[in-house]
Amino acid sequence: MAVLQRFAARLPGGANQDNSEQFVNQFRLIFKIDGLFAGADLMTFLLFLLYLAVGAGAGYGLFSLTTVGLPLSIAGGAVTSAILTQIHVLVRTSRTEKKVEARIETVEREVTDTARRVNVLDARAEAIEETMKIELTERRDALVNEMRQLEGLIDKLTRSFETRLSDSTALAHVEPVEDAALRDVRDSLKDGRVDLHLQPIVSLPQRRVTFYEGFTRLRRPDGSHITPADFLDAARRANLMGIIDNFMLFRCVQIVRRLAERDRRVGVFCNISSISLEDPTFFPMFLAFMTENRDLSGSVIFEIRADRFESRSPTMRANMDKLTALGFRFSIDHVTGLDLDLPRLQAAGVRFVKVNGSQLIDQLRDPQGPRPATALNRKLSAHEVGAAFSRYGIMLIAEKIEDEASVVEILEYEIPFGQGHVFSAPRPIKSSLMEDTAPPRELIERLSNYH
Repeated sequence: MAVLQRFAARLPGGANQDNSEQFVNQFRLIFKIDGLFAGADLMTFLLFLLYLAVGAGAGYGLFSLTTVGLPLSIAGGAVTSAILTQIHVLVRTSRTEKKVEARIETVEREVTDTARRVNVLDARAEAIEETMKIELTERRDALVNEMRQLEGLIDKLTRSFETRLSDSTALAHVEPVEDAALRDVRDSLKDGRVDLHLQPIVSLPQRRVTFYEGFTRLRRPDGSHITPADFLDAARRANLMGIIDNFMLFRCVQIVRRLAERDRRVGVFCNISSISLEDPTFFPMFLAFMTENRDLSGSVIFEIRADRFESRSPTMRANMDKLTALGFRFSIDHVTGLDLDLPRLQAAGVRFVKVNGSQLIDQLRDPQGPRPATALNRKLSAHEVGAAFSRYGIMLIAEKIEDEASVVEILEYEIPFGQGHVFSAPRPIKSSLMEDTAPPRELIERLSNYH
């Protein structure tokens, strides 16, 4: 700055201190604008040195080639450097403004996009909220309608059950012991002492619970259970299987609905007797009930004994077809051999086959053992059996597996599902769930009025 002040003092009128300070301030302003004194980068500094060199060259040229004196030559060089510096500042400022404008436009676009996305998210949230309200309303209305339909069905079932329970001819020709067993069955049904036990069916080899099988258990007043062998025979003789199936079915449907509420995609195998499927009084009401609950067709599987399936009457066949038309599937258990006609089972709506685990292993071990009938014109090997069932949409379940050694052998033959005490014994549903899934009290109270 001292050099510039001395240079300014030598200019015309340079003795004036104000003029010299004004000249120095202009250069300082130029330097600051260019960023030299504010920490400009090296390139800017070099360019400024270049401008000074050009100005010095211009001043030297004026002094050497013209008659202009030294002061004016220096002034001319300084003006040249100042002009070049000013041009540089203008160009750089213009570029900076363009960059700033581009950045502002980019920010504006991002802000616009963000606002649009926020609006889209708000619209989606409103749509989801509205959809949830509609679904809740529809579910509530559906539940009300279902309860009304259940009341009608219960009334019809009650009238049918009243006739059967009050029919004394069923008790006329039984022995005292049989009469006591039948009385226990009838009292359990009247008092609503019908429990549901569930046993898991697991996928192999993961052992993940995929299905449950429901078992009906009748309780005496003291809490002890009537064995299935006792109450099934007594109920068949007294023509009460429809009542038992109704209790079982009602609870299974409610259990499936509870599991669906928890988003647990599991199915429940519900045993149903051939008597109920052939009963002209029970089945129409049963079909009406399942029609109203057809949304559960993928989760409720009806299970029938293999011998009853093989000897089914035309009426039973037709009624099974009606349930199949609603989307419901069937399972056959107590299968004694693998020599099954898979195309025939598929056409009948059978999607699950249960075979005793030990019998299944014995038959698969035997190269000459029974094999299922398929479209192939050859006998299947043991390791092809599970895949053959799957090709027809039928899942093979090894039931009554009691030990880990059997599990290992079952896995060797790639059987997809297993059931048995080694995985879990049948367990009663929780008491709270028992109360929530109990048949309506109206049905139980009506039944209790008849002896």
